[in-house]
Amino acid sequence: MEKTPRKKLYQYLTFQVLVAITIGILVGYYLHEQIQQKAIDPGVLKKVEAIGKTFINMIKMLIAPIIFLTIVIGIGKVQNMKKFGRIGGKALGYFLIVTTVALCIGVLTANIIKPGSGIDPEKMKKEDVSQYVEKSKEKSWVDHITEIVPPNVVGAFAEGNLLQVLFFSILFGVAVSKMGEAGQSLVHTFEKILHALFKVLGMIMVLAPIGAFGGMAYTIGKYGLETLIPLGKLMLSVYLTMIVFIFVVLNLICRSVGISLWHLLGYIKEEILIVLGTSSSESVLPRMIEKMERYGCSAQAAGLVIPTGYSFNLDGTSIYLSMSVLFLAQVFHVNLSLGEQLGIIGVLILTSKGAAGVTGSGFIVLASTLASFPQIPIEGLGLLLGVDRFMSEARSITNLIGNAVATVVIAKSEHEFNPVLLEKKIIE
Repeated sequence: MEKTPRKKLYQYLTFQVLVAITIGILVGYYLHEQIQQKAIDPGVLKKVEAIGKTFINMIKMLIAPIIFLTIVIGIGKVQNMKKFGRIGGKALGYFLIVTTVALCIGVLTANIIKPGSGIDPEKMKKEDVSQYVEKSKEKSWVDHITEIVPPNVVGAFAEGNLLQVLFFSILFGVAVSKMGEAGQSLVHTFEKILHALFKVLGMIMVLAPIGAFGGMAYTIGKYGLETLIPLGKLMLSVYLTMIVFIFVVLNLICRSVGISLWHLLGYIKEEILIVLGTSSSESVLPRMIEKMERYGCSAQAAGLVIPTGYSFNLDGTSIYLSMSVLFLAQVFHVNLSLGEQLGIIGVLILTSKGAAGVTGSGFIVLASTLASFPQIPIEGLGLLLGVDRFMSEARSITNLIGNAVATVVIAKSEHEFNPVLLEKKIIE
């Protein structure tokens, strides 16, 4: 039996993305310096941004159909609907508990480190945040709940509304499971279509290094590294808190179900680097569904937990939101009582569930959260805008890892995890 020839270092996607991110930082720094000196037109950043945006759009065009087919196939094969209901119920319960823990850790860390103390808001550069404030006022929470049900299925797919696609997919999957033999025939057809879509995804992922380069070059080029200095304490605090959350909280969760966090991180290292470069966890959503299945989770568990987690299990976003609210309170010398801080956690339990895995959405949710606490000037958001993009990478990566852990936990709890696949280490 012939051995498969070992890949050379430069052929690994991980290496290619890492190199692309490094080049993106250098190019972005050069562009920012040239723009500051008025040596080149700032319009060049739009061209650089288009590189990253195009890659993300190519991924996004596959997200809705892949989620639909994955969930329909998973439910369509299930004979026991109660088991499917248990998976969904356990997932939502897990999401609520873990994101609440993340919020509490964020608040506790902000109280200990006090990243906003000693900062004079009058001496800092403020960015215009009116667009985010207006977007946060557009819809009430009643609107968010009612809009889970799509008025037009085609529109839900066209707009890429994950919750609406998820809702329709579950109903359609249940209907297919009740069709008997005819339903199974439809499932087999869907499996072939899904296989073709993953082939398309594989073709697109070849361009991941280019997308990561564009995303990183644009971020550094627009905001510059010097933006980080005034708010360096906040950034370090947020990054440190997320590292502690991953390697303490998520590590303990992994140990409790007999899984190595380090092994899991090694398995999804390519996805982590792509998210680092693009600053969007949506850029790897379809790939994560496929990879978690290869890791040993059932198609049903991976297909339901990953997409749902992108709206309800945002651990990184929860930490960022809680720390940012307290940071602004500290900057403006607003003393929040224990009751008020518990109130912030309560509000964030709701508002954090409205953040999608798209760049900038966390900032909109932050604006809507501050609206509930008028004693903290909402204009203070302008102080954060310059570094928000840099913290977006940290929260997106934490969200990604949190959803990977959640998928394994839920799958194992329902005996929907195949240890044989894990032992074989089927890694691309």
